[in-house]
Amino acid sequence: MYYTYVLKSQVDGRLYKGHCQDLRKRILEHNSRKVFSTKGFIPWELVYFESFETRKEAINREKFLKTGVGREFLKEKIKAA
Repeated sequence: MYYTYVLKSQVDGRLYKGHCQDLRKRILEHNSRKVFSTKGFIPWELVYFESFETRKEAINREKFLKTGVGREFLKEKIKAA
């Protein structure tokens, strides 16, 4: 399985979108300062994820979530949670 995920920084509320194969491991990497682009904003919490059978599907969904329409979609999903 592959995952597209969204993390929220507990420092300033910013969202980070990514994809991976092992979701638990990837979140630990983010919170252990192993990811350059997120290390200055830890701790991170998982606020949304979707699972896919292929890496290509996960990458395409991540790209969508980074668009304006995708950000609006996430705003509604996260608000409803």
